[in-house]
Amino acid sequence: MRIAVIPARGGSRRIPRKNIRPFCGRPIVAYSIAAATASGLFDRVIVSTEDAEIADVARRCGAETPFVRPAELADDRTATVPVIRHAVQWIEQNLGPVEHACCIYPAAPFVQAASLREAYDRLVKLQVRGYVFSATTFPAPIQRAFRVDDAGRVRMFWPGNYGARSQDLEPAYHDAGQFYWGSAAAYLAETIFLSPDSVAHVLPRSQVQDIDTPEDWDRAELMHRVLRERGDLG
Repeated sequence: MRIAVIPARGGSRRIPRKNIRPFCGRPIVAYSIAAATASGLFDRVIVSTEDAEIADVARRCGAETPFVRPAELADDRTATVPVIRHAVQWIEQNLGPVEHACCIYPAAPFVQAASLREAYDRLVKLQVRGYVFSATTFPAPIQRAFRVDDAGRVRMFWPGNYGARSQDLEPAYHDAGQFYWGSAAAYLAETIFLSPDSVAHVLPRSQVQDIDTPEDWDRAELMHRVLRERGDLG
């Protein structure tokens, strides 16, 4: 069995009720559910939550909520992998064996069904022991990053790179925060996402936006409207 697990707890602090807040006219979790469904890859699309309202919205958007996430896995200190591990264990104990699982974050309105299919193909073809996860490049060279102290003074992390041309510096990547394909065994072993056994599925920066603050939310909605008008979103 292949499953999608969307971890959507109810206690978001920086953006209250973030996982079901309307985003461009739909609850934001609806985009992750729709992409998972449209990919045609999953036997089950499951939302893991402890919150009754989120569970109700998730079901209305087409997902299943076959269990209530335990409270000890629903606070703001809980990492993602144990949440997916719990879901895999519950599914295997109650519905049947799981071969592969994909964690899809609930506040990921840019996630695309095509990206999920491409990443899954890489997972299988390369026999990845860790995960295949979404990533993108930093918009500026991290080798020229600097600190800013309380007085506004700057100090480079790597002063030796001051005179380096941007095009001569190695590209750097970061987690795009959309999805994480892995075997059930990887999740059950609680393998970390950024392990040497993982593979990055690189996305264009235009389709990536962390949504952690109200400012992020506003920017993401503007980006989403532009991409939708251009026909760049499925």
